[in-house]
Amino acid sequence: MGFSTECVHAGQEPEPVTGAVTYPIFATSTYVQPKLGEHKGFEYARTKNPTRSVLEANLAALERGKHGHCFASGMAAIDTVFRMLQSGDHVIAGENMYGGSYRLFSRVLEKFGLQFTYVDTSRVDGVRAAMRPNTKIVFLETPTNPMMTLTDIPACSEVAHRGGALVVVDNTFCSPYLQRPIELGADIVVHSTTKFLNGHSDSVGGVVISNSDEIAEKIGFLQNAAGAILSPFDSWLVLRGVKTLAVRMKRHEENGIAIAAYLARHPKVKKLNYPGLPDHPQHALARKQMKGFGALISFELGSKENAAKFLNRLRLCSLGESLGGVETLISHPETMTHASVPVEQRMRLGITPGLVRISVGIEDVEDLIADLENGFEGI
Repeated sequence: MGFSTECVHAGQEPEPVTGAVTYPIFATSTYVQPKLGEHKGFEYARTKNPTRSVLEANLAALERGKHGHCFASGMAAIDTVFRMLQSGDHVIAGENMYGGSYRLFSRVLEKFGLQFTYVDTSRVDGVRAAMRPNTKIVFLETPTNPMMTLTDIPACSEVAHRGGALVVVDNTFCSPYLQRPIELGADIVVHSTTKFLNGHSDSVGGVVISNSDEIAEKIGFLQNAAGAILSPFDSWLVLRGVKTLAVRMKRHEENGIAIAAYLARHPKVKKLNYPGLPDHPQHALARKQMKGFGALISFELGSKENAAKFLNRLRLCSLGESLGGVETLISHPETMTHASVPVEQRMRLGITPGLVRISVGIEDVEDLIADLENGFEGI
């Protein structure tokens, strides 16, 4: 089946009792068992819920995986992956990633004895040099948040696997419409379903997808043991959102390319980060590894004062955290998504006071450009 068809149908047979086309919300905490030792595949809703199970099967199919497990947030999904490790295990992670991931690693997981080395994963040699005998996971974001730096997934996977480590890719920025890491050699894919998968800024969730029965057994055990599950209602919301993922992503990208071209010409933009432009240093890798360039752009305005003047004049673009909604969302990484990253590290990575990140929505692009132009007039 084609990708658009899978978005609508994968894992989603009509509900068997009524024939409902839209799979219903099973709002129950437990299930009656016909007799002792027998059940109909469901025992307790923390362990398994029909609505969540359908979503997990759908997302696994879209990522070309066998197993999916949904969680209460993207961070809960990432945390569960690292609960497979034990004290003394080593992790290589990208030095430029979502601030919430860095906070989890540096301020929570390190307390339990996990060791982290942060490298520029766009340099495969840097990943290779950081490998240790106890390295268990190489954690990648590609493109990175918010600098839009790419990592060669097949090359890094080869290095990691040679050293006995798993490759985990946060694919939130792309969605499986643009990039499918498992096909490129990754072992595990994680998403914040809050973003493009749901697409409507009305649900918070996460998912872990893999092709390995062994990994899936561990993740399933942890999902049940720790209990950070996605609710039936949120599962239904994401299922509804995924049905339009292909058409939304097409419009997101069309608008993203147009906005990037506009910003690239604007005299008040000091630097632009978008892999869809030919002058992006990894444009060739983006064309090879991704099926498009997406809707995330970051750009430098020179100072926090300029950023504030620009952001405060916007009316159509919504100032707020998150991304991937049908509405255009714009943010200030230094004070929002990456506030938990130390100042020295932020500055070294280019996350300056003047950096702005935009998640381009599906509005009429002429209206978005007019709103951005109004913002620039304040500088």
